Amino acid sequence: MVLYFTGTGNSRFVAQRIAEICEDQLLSINKMMRQRRLDPFNAQYAFTSDKPFVIVCPTYCWHLPQAVEDFLLNSRFLDCRDMYFFLTCGSETGNARDHAKEICRKLEMRFRGLSSTRMPENFITLFKAPEPDEAVAIIRAALPQVESTARLISSGRDITDSYAGRGVPDFVRRLFYRLFIHDRKFRVKENCTGCATCAKLCPTVNIRMKNGKPVWTGHCIQCQSCIAVCPVNAIEFGLRTRRRRRYYLFADGRQKFPVERNEEDLFTDD
Repeated sequence: MVLYFTGTGNSRFVAQRIAEICEDQLLSINKMMRQRRLDPFNAQYAFTSDKPFVIVCPTYCWHLPQAVEDFLLNSRFLDCRDMYFFLTCGSETGNARDHAKEICRKLEMRFRGLSSTRMPENFITLFKAPEPDEAVAIIRAALPQVESTARLISSGRDITDSYAGRGVPDFVRRLFYRLFIHDRKFRVKENCTGCATCAKLCPTVNIRMKNGKPVWTGHCIQCQSCIAVCPVNAIEFGLRTRRRRRYYLFADGRQKFPVERNEEDLFTDD
């Protein structure tokens, strides 16, 4: 069973390829995370599989995202006890392997390894996204690593990480979350149409519509979904994102271009 968390489509794209090669089920953590907040009594908390569990997600500050860790630790994994991790990153995964191994220990799962690949930068509240042609080149270069890792998982072998590094001490991670993981600077411009795409896609149900405009309510995890998917690029994060390209990767590998709107594509998997 392949479970993925994605903000702008990178990890979904990778998870789809892993699930195809492993001939396994694909589930969106985003959807289940939303459901746990909207209707906790009817949400899914237990997962049963006779194949290994594969967790696919982005790298946040050289670790798994805190939201993904919380989701996993509040879930039950039944039958197969093996768990693999595959992370997407902009440069390296730091000490994410140790973090994933500790999560497995708490879940009483067998840690079978962590692998990763570089994907286009999407954290545009801090960094610039690549231009479309550059993003295509990065994605193409990532596919061999994704596919070779998927074949290892399918054959039941352990996996290793090509982009591991020293990472950072835990206090640096806590400081990173305190300084950068918030929604205080999100705002909408006058061209906002009130379509509520951002609110419908937010995995933490952090956005509500007020007078036809989105309002952020203080539970942001900086997944970049809202700012990336806005059909008219009406969302900004302070002055940092002005004139920065928005990056979103659709399920079929297409990129989002300015003022492109296709809600069926946006909501297929998230």
